[in-house]
Amino acid sequence: MSNAELAVSYAALILADDGVEITADKLQALIKASNITEVEPIWCSLFAKALEGKDVKDLLLNVGSGGGAAAAPGGGAAASGGAGGAAEEKEPEKEEEKEESDEDMGFGLFD
Repeated sequence: MSNAELAVSYAALILADDGVEITADKLQALIKASNITEVEPIWCSLFAKALEGKDVKDLLLNVGSGGGAAAAPGGGAAASGGAGGAAEEKEPEKEEEKEESDEDMGFGLFD
């Protein structure tokens, strides 16, 4: 990550922590106030558009969740099942097939 990207990232985090809307102008003002001169204005515009309408704190808290999109349909089913008084059933996990390696084929890279 370049210094420009890092500076804009930190500026966005500062704005989000203060509960201020993240805009390109506010990012530039914060970077200018910190005496960082190597940041081109395009970085501020890109970050502002990428974070527009998003809760940065929520993004940080859910970085490792990985299943955010898949959780929505299951949540609706659990809510409707809970209303009927039925116990929530857990779906069995599907095992992933192992990929064959070179060792399984009887030859190696240097044979």
